[in-house]
Amino acid sequence: MAAKNIEGIRVSSKTTLSEYATMLKSGGFQASELGKAVDVVAAMKKDKAYTFLAFTSNMVSGGMRELFAELCRRKFCDVVVTGVGSVEEDVMKISKPFLLGSFSEDDVKLHGKGINRIGNVLVPNDRYVLLEKIDMEFYSRVFEARKEKRPNGKFRAVITPSEMVFEYGKFIAEKFAGNKALENSWVYWAYKNGIKVTLPAPTDGAMGMHLAFFRQDYDLVIDAGGDMHKIGTDVNFAKKTGAIILGGGFAKHHTIGLNIMRGGLDYAVYVSTGTQYDGSMTGARTNEAVSWGKISSKAKSAYVEGDATVLFPILIAPFL
Repeated sequence: MAAKNIEGIRVSSKTTLSEYATMLKSGGFQASELGKAVDVVAAMKKDKAYTFLAFTSNMVSGGMRELFAELCRRKFCDVVVTGVGSVEEDVMKISKPFLLGSFSEDDVKLHGKGINRIGNVLVPNDRYVLLEKIDMEFYSRVFEARKEKRPNGKFRAVITPSEMVFEYGKFIAEKFAGNKALENSWVYWAYKNGIKVTLPAPTDGAMGMHLAFFRQDYDLVIDAGGDMHKIGTDVNFAKKTGAIILGGGFAKHHTIGLNIMRGGLDYAVYVSTGTQYDGSMTGARTNEAVSWGKISSKAKSAYVEGDATVLFPILIAPFL
């Protein structure tokens, strides 16, 4: 390839985030990778690719929730792939905020006070008490709307994760109508704009525990396989597909896995702090996915090493 000159990055108090993002390409190191990622997203959107946005739940624990809400409001993506924690924490924040602590908190004392720690983010137990009430009301509504009598005379209701999140968005839109805090909910905007949200591990969180409580009396089943068929069909008929994947784990793997039957993603951007040397999905680079056919060998891709809570706002700024 033809070598390009390294150019210094010049900023001032007047430099916008979008300007900063576009000048990074010639800076070397991860600045160049972040600049490259901006170009990949630009090509993805220009090509009108069927777009995935995947992120881990801790992004919503912190300050990324409102940015995801803005992206859903603008219909930036077609599908969100995440953990159920992203849904429940979004809903909790409508009523009560999370708190900023430190990474060196005394966890024994926090436990005694009924406060849970996610890095330097603190979540008092009363948020979960409120969530349980909301969830049980929601599950009752879903069960009554979908229940069908089985041959044994008992009732069962079945719902896919994407249907569940859609119904949850509708539920909170009604429950919190008139509450300005609803505008910061990404679940609400996904519902309002018809963006599919799939949860590969729909019971991996407080909502899963609440579902277990509910199932002691009612047979409500979450059919995770149903989303594989629905979204997989959309993917296979899409002219092009692209994904922005923040962090790793099952959200990342599910996103790239859904594209394997079509020959892989055409565009892919990863942002992660993971290492590839332990064989984890979180640290796997885009070229590894090429070996599986989950990213096309002809795809435009970028891997940015770093904290997505810092880097993603810079990456996405040119598109807002």
